[in-house]
Amino acid sequence: MRFAAAVLRSYESPFTLEEVMLHAGPGDGEVLVKIAGCGMCRTDLAVRHSAGRSPLPAVLGHEGAGVVVETSGPDTGLSTGDHVVLSFDSCGHCRNCMGAAPAYCDSFPTLNLFGGRKEHAARFTDADGGALAPRWFGQSSFAEYAVVPARNAVRVDPTLPLELLGPLGCGFLTGAGAVFHSFGVGPGDTIAVYGAGAVGLAAVMAATAAGAVTVAVDRHRGRLALAERLHAIPLRAAPGDLPDPPDLPDLPDRIRQLTDGGTHYALDTTGSPQLINNALRALRPTGHLGLVARLHTPLPLEPGTLDRGRRISHICEGDAVPGLLIPRLTRLWQAGRFPFDQLIRTYPLTDINQAERDCDAGRVVKPVLIPAGPREDT
Repeated sequence: MRFAAAVLRSYESPFTLEEVMLHAGPGDGEVLVKIAGCGMCRTDLAVRHSAGRSPLPAVLGHEGAGVVVETSGPDTGLSTGDHVVLSFDSCGHCRNCMGAAPAYCDSFPTLNLFGGRKEHAARFTDADGGALAPRWFGQSSFAEYAVVPARNAVRVDPTLPLELLGPLGCGFLTGAGAVFHSFGVGPGDTIAVYGAGAVGLAAVMAATAAGAVTVAVDRHRGRLALAERLHAIPLRAAPGDLPDPPDLPDLPDRIRQLTDGGTHYALDTTGSPQLINNALRALRPTGHLGLVARLHTPLPLEPGTLDRGRRISHICEGDAVPGLLIPRLTRLWQAGRFPFDQLIRTYPLTDINQAERDCDAGRVVKPVLIPAGPREDT
C-alpha cells in the first residue's frame, strides 16, 4: 500500500512530503486508520533536539484522528467505519497499565519516543524500500494512513468534526487530565496555569468546566486575551513580549491577592525554574504544583517553597486513561464547556513546514494537519 506522509530525514532538515509504503496490513490487535487530521505537538518538534535518541528517518505525528478502514479481527473491539482518536501507546500488561495508569507504562519511553514496537517494524519503508523508524507514539500519523494498536484508538461519536479531534489524544488530554485527574479540581478551587499554550489553555477550559477560579500566566498579550475569553483571569508575566521573562518578585503576591491567599493548585507548562519557584510560593499550604514540561536544566528550589505541605510532581499525559477521558472531553465540547476548536488552525499536510514555523513563533496555539487539505470553514 502506497500513500503520502511527511518524513523527517535529519534533525536539521525540513519535513519532506513523500510516498511511503506499507508492506503488510494490520497485525494482531491492530487497525488501519485513514487519517482525517493530526495535531502538531511540541513533542513532535522536540525530536530535533533529542541528541539522536529518537531514530530517523521517521514519520512523526501522534495526535491523529481518522476512520478505521481495516482491522485484524473482532478482538480489536473496533469495526470498519468507526471514527477514532489516536492516543499514546502502552504495553497493556505491566503493573501500571493494569492499574489504569497507562501513561506510566514501564515501556512508555521505548514505545512512544525511542524506537516503538519492534513487531512488523520492517513493513514501513520509503518508496525506495529504505527503512523508516518504527511508529512514533504507536501512530506516525503525519500521513494519509496509520497502522496503530487498537489499544490506543478511542472510538468517538461520528457526528463530531473528526479532523479536529486529534489533539484530544495528547495535548488537550494532558492539560484537561491534569485538572480532572492529577488535581481533582472542583467547584470553588483555585488554580494558576503558567503558560497559555495548547496544554495550558486546555487546563483553563477544564478548570472552568469544573467550576474553579483560574489564573492564566503568560508573557504574550494574544495568549492572555484568549485565556480571558475562556474565563481565566489573565496575568502578564513580563512587561513585554520578551524571549525570557525578567525577574518577577511580585508575581506570587499578585496571585495571592487575586485568589484570596493563594491557589490550591498550579500547573506549569513552561519548564522555567523561575516560574516554578514563583508557582510554589503562590500556593496555599498543602497546595500541589504539577509539571508537564521536560526540564532541561537543574531545578533549584528556593528556601521555603515546599514548606507547609506544599508538593510538586511531574504529570505525564494528564494521568489519563484515554478511553475514558477523550469521550468526556467530546461531551463537554458538545455542551459548549470545552471549546477546544477555538485553539486550532488547520493546514494541509503539504504545508507542514509552515505549520512548524507558525508553532515555533507562537502564531498558532494548535496546528492541525489535514492530509486532504483544510476545510473551507476552518
